[in-house]
Amino acid sequence: MSEHAADNEPGPAPHDQAPELTAPKPPPPLERSRFGGTGRRHETHIDDDAPVSRSDLSKGPAELVEDRQAHVNWGVVAISSVVILVFSIWTIVMPDSARLTMKTVVDWIATNLGWYYVLTVTIVIGFVLWVALSKEGSVRLGPDHSRPQYKLVTWVAMLFAAGVGIDMLFYSVTGPVVQYLNPPSGEGGTAFARQDAVIWTMFHYGVAGWSMYALLGMAMGYFAYRWGMPLSIRAALYPLFGKRVRGALGDGVSIIALVGTVFGVATSMGIGVVLLSVGFSLIFGLQHGLALQIALVAVAVALTIAATTSGVDRGIRWISELNLWSAAAMMLYILFTGQTAFLLNALVENIGRFFFTLPERTLQTFAYEPGGAEWMGGWTLFFWAFWMAWGPFVGVFLARISRGRTLREFVIAAITAPVLCDFFIVSLFGNSALYEVLQGNVAFARLAAESPEEGWYALLAMFPWPMVLIGLATLSGLLFYLTSANSGAMVTSNFSASIPDPSHDGPKWLRIFWALLTALLAVAMLLAGGVRTMEYATLIFALPVTIIAYLVMASFYKVLRMERADREGQVLRRRTIAPSGGHLPERSWKQRLERLRAFPSLRQVGQFLDRTVRPALDDVAAEFRDQGYDVELTAVPGPSGIDEPLLRVSLDRFRAFHYQVAVVEAPVPMFSGRMTRETDVYYRLEVFTQTGSGGYDLMGLTKQQVIDDVLERYEAHLAFLTLSAETDTASVLTPPMPPAG
Repeated sequence: MSEHAADNEPGPAPHDQAPELTAPKPPPPLERSRFGGTGRRHETHIDDDAPVSRSDLSKGPAELVEDRQAHVNWGVVAISSVVILVFSIWTIVMPDSARLTMKTVVDWIATNLGWYYVLTVTIVIGFVLWVALSKEGSVRLGPDHSRPQYKLVTWVAMLFAAGVGIDMLFYSVTGPVVQYLNPPSGEGGTAFARQDAVIWTMFHYGVAGWSMYALLGMAMGYFAYRWGMPLSIRAALYPLFGKRVRGALGDGVSIIALVGTVFGVATSMGIGVVLLSVGFSLIFGLQHGLALQIALVAVAVALTIAATTSGVDRGIRWISELNLWSAAAMMLYILFTGQTAFLLNALVENIGRFFFTLPERTLQTFAYEPGGAEWMGGWTLFFWAFWMAWGPFVGVFLARISRGRTLREFVIAAITAPVLCDFFIVSLFGNSALYEVLQGNVAFARLAAESPEEGWYALLAMFPWPMVLIGLATLSGLLFYLTSANSGAMVTSNFSASIPDPSHDGPKWLRIFWALLTALLAVAMLLAGGVRTMEYATLIFALPVTIIAYLVMASFYKVLRMERADREGQVLRRRTIAPSGGHLPERSWKQRLERLRAFPSLRQVGQFLDRTVRPALDDVAAEFRDQGYDVELTAVPGPSGIDEPLLRVSLDRFRAFHYQVAVVEAPVPMFSGRMTRETDVYYRLEVFTQTGSGGYDLMGLTKQQVIDDVLERYEAHLAFLTLSAETDTASVLTPPMPPAG
């Protein structure tokens, strides 16, 4: 017996006076305005221009996917490819013109739209925190009965691996040094600048980016795993636009997300090869420069193609795990062979100051500082754009590994555990660099500010056994680099295809195509000016992604209001139908005692279905039809091999009533009313609605008790619709009330 079922067990009450089957009329105000007085279908006109779908969420999978076979979305592929190719060719053929043009656009954005980026990130942070702390935070990424696939420690480690890239290593040294020498406000080289130098880099790699990941990840995961829709951005917008997201509107959203993701991944690849080329030149004596950087891009593409064509998913997972271990080894080496006491003291102070000043920094635009817009464009706005570009990419991965988690678990873990890991890396590298600068190492300070990649390796060379650390750091950076390249190819292929099953990925050839195109873009930006050009392009192409963020928040807010109405509607029961107010069918005391010692086999469950449950549902369906309801009673193939009955009552344009009796395997408890047990599992007949299992078992009930349970569930569904109307909860399930007359 599940814990949920035990908590809702009613007291013993004889069931001899069970009411006869009657189809309850919908409660007011729905009775007259929506369904009519006899329960017969009553057509109501609703404005076709309203921005709410006419279908309920249960129809989403059918309306979003033309067929159940995965296929390539050629329109999205073609338009996205043209945009990326044209940009790449432009930057390769006219690199100087491309760089100057992008700088002009970035300067304009920083001056005129800096406030917009800052406000958008602030709203995203507030929204995900509201989701986590609200009552709807208990909603799961999946049916109500689903549970997480991974243990907490494994899941948190995978969260960290998802959002940490080689760019963090690149900026972990140059960021603090630059902010100390040239802070956004005040004089450089002062005590105040020293206190804030590392904090700014921690801020740029802190809560903001992970909030964007959490927003898109929980939205895509919710619709994919709770409602069976594709794992895509367009599915997350279904409550706002309905089936229109399957057409040109959805294609436009996919193109924006896809182009933004490609630019984000290409930027990360470009920064990675700039950094790694220095390491390879030190270790193998190769000439550091553009040729080596392009060669490293080619290596990443070759390994991505090899992994894709050979299907070595275990190998990719092994690389990710090795990545974590190598990064941990590198950080411990720096901590214990460097200035240990100083680094630990600084780490604690950095974290405290970060949280103390976070609200002020989040809304900081430096409107009163000379050159404030230029600094914002080169630092904060670039990072906010970078996280927005990476948002769909990381969001898909987070959703894939988080099925069964509650929204509260998902958000809190995403904005805490990986962020603390980021802080550890940034603080150790940044404070190690600052220590050298504070000791008067002017040459190192200038190198770190003007050539970040060389400054990073120059810092590593100052530790004992420098070549050991340089080799370990290069290996760690290479693994970060390869993981991002391979994952980027997988996610972009998913965005450019229609994949009904969230557990499947796009075709292999499409991954190869996007890997090649992303590599071409990275090379083009390297030719046009390197890292600075990549920052410009990211800031420009991430701007449309902010619109997607607002649309996703509006869509998800609407659905969470529906979830609230659904939850609160469960407690609204008509007293004449459900005097106990509980979820479970009432049983006699003998039935309850018998259930404590009964652990049915699959054969026994099948017999009970045929002898009791199916006849009960047949009678209910017949009576509903006699009273004018649109009823469908079907058999759904179940995983146990037994067809499971599904009763569906359509209610015009509103959410249909869904009552499915499913065969569920469960472990036999170690302590039970029976002293011995012959098997390790038994089978239950659980009632499923559209949002998951009700948590109770129908085995052992009489035919009349099953009928009573159907009617009580139907009453609960009508109560949900009533509450939705009374609280003005407009959603895809419960559109606004039409005007009288």
